[in-house]
Amino acid sequence: MSKAFVIHIHSGYGPLHYDLMLQHEQSLATWRFDASPADIRPDQVLPAHRIRDHRLAYLSYEGPVSGGRGRVDVLDRGGYVLVSADESRWEIALTGKLLRGRFELMLADPEANAWTFRRLGEDRT
Repeated sequence: MSKAFVIHIHSGYGPLHYDLMLQHEQSLATWRFDASPADIRPDQVLPAHRIRDHRLAYLSYEGPVSGGRGRVDVLDRGGYVLVSADESRWEIALTGKLLRGRFELMLADPEANAWTFRRLGEDRT
């Protein structure tokens, strides 16, 4: 069953970064990237950090972040299918405008909450 995802560009508060948010249960499982995930090539690895889950309202939100913490704008959005998941690896199939195909989020360092994001092969959709 397809669920929704969004990628926000978060600017104006600290370094520019990107947040990937995946609809999961009653919230958005969220990972932060310092570089745009839209530019990832097949088998390229992009460092990521798992951050706190966000409210479902962020699926459709663009604008200022409360507390003067910059603003968010949508880079990409669409649907995704969770192919497989456990506490250290998520395989997802994204159907966004920019990100299409299969991707992997893998826990690289549990103590630092460091993950990696990788495109799995070429998009064939």
